[in-house]
Amino acid sequence: MTEPAGQPSTVKNAYRPLADRMRPSSIDDVAGQKHILEPSKPLYQSIRSGAIHSLVFWGPPGTGKTTLARIIANYGNAEFVTVSAVLSGIKEIREAVAKARTLLDVEQTRTVLFVDEVHRFNKSQQDAFLPHVEDGTIIFIGATTENPSFELNNALLSRLRVYLLKPLSKDDIAHLINRALHDHEAGLGQLALKISDKAVSSLAHFANGDARSALNILEIASDLTEDGRITQSLISEIMAGGLVGRFDKRGDHFHDQISALHKSVRGSDPDAALYWLCRMLNAGCDPIYIARRVVRMASEDIGNADPRALRLALDAWDVQTRLGDPEGPLAIAQAVVYLAIAAKSNAVYTAFNAATRSASETGSMEVPNHLRNAPTKLMKSLDYGKGYRYAHNEPGGYAAGENYFPEGMDRETFYNPVDRGLEIRIREKLMALRKLDSESMSGKS
Repeated sequence: MTEPAGQPSTVKNAYRPLADRMRPSSIDDVAGQKHILEPSKPLYQSIRSGAIHSLVFWGPPGTGKTTLARIIANYGNAEFVTVSAVLSGIKEIREAVAKARTLLDVEQTRTVLFVDEVHRFNKSQQDAFLPHVEDGTIIFIGATTENPSFELNNALLSRLRVYLLKPLSKDDIAHLINRALHDHEAGLGQLALKISDKAVSSLAHFANGDARSALNILEIASDLTEDGRITQSLISEIMAGGLVGRFDKRGDHFHDQISALHKSVRGSDPDAALYWLCRMLNAGCDPIYIARRVVRMASEDIGNADPRALRLALDAWDVQTRLGDPEGPLAIAQAVVYLAIAAKSNAVYTAFNAATRSASETGSMEVPNHLRNAPTKLMKSLDYGKGYRYAHNEPGGYAAGENYFPEGMDRETFYNPVDRGLEIRIREKLMALRKLDSESMSGKS
């Protein structure tokens, strides 16, 4: 972008990206994040008062993590030092801490140590910050796109406040675009560009909540326009290849989307389930992973209400394994739709969890003799298998009143079929069997 003569500040900015030039320096100019930056919120008040503390900003790219860290340092009259977990190691951490200690001892100046992508540091690297956070040598501010609960060790995390940053709304993005177009000092105002409302809307949509992305696209468009007009078609041309949703195979967006797919199936909404399936596939998720999760859904949320769901889920997995694209994803979609409209029951899932807890609590109880196998004379002499009632020889093929639990353990009822799908019949069968048990026990008494 050519800068006109007589604009020293503009010339100074010539080689800085628009997104960096437009970075706000005041807390009141930050776009979005009103859930933590309204005047009544503790973070806003602490920043305004300069009472800064160690923290972590967790959120998607382009939501203002670096900007807020710089603003905090500015309001706190602190030195701002940045370390990137991608490019730095223990050596750089020690150098940054040494510089902070010198500033504190000699000039009584605090240091905000901003650690970008802190989740990329391993445990020993994260531990290196601990003593210096505790003794006040540094004000630690981390930035991460990953869930701190999983990516930061507990020792460091316990010393930090975590603030969640949200993707910017389309209105927030549109406001940033217009501000950049009219800002003569740091933005594109001196170019007198024109942009249609449709182009602003398209750019806000393409940016997907990422302010940096929106401003980068706007800057490219300003370079490419020939008549000073930024049109919707120009924005679309720059973004050729389509909009791919934010997705990371290790990140929370990944887990959030698979969670949305699972909950849509559980909630019997085939359309929403298909939407989340296609979101994940379009963003590059491995179809095999989705197929595995669909099998889980079949057992967890449909169970014996419709046992065909599990078979169909396994078949979809098999098709994906054997044929790949495009047949595989279509088979997975078929399974997802079927699961969404199938009768639902989590009775087996609930029973499995309850039985697991019971087994862990009573795991030392011995198998009763009548249930033990007796393949040798010694075992028979120890009464292994004695008194066992062979169900096939009992009336109706059922040994009414027989106890299959360990001696001394109360009989448990883990599995309670619901009144949906095939489990209606299963419940009727179990009620009949339990009635026979009750009659048999009362007869013995």
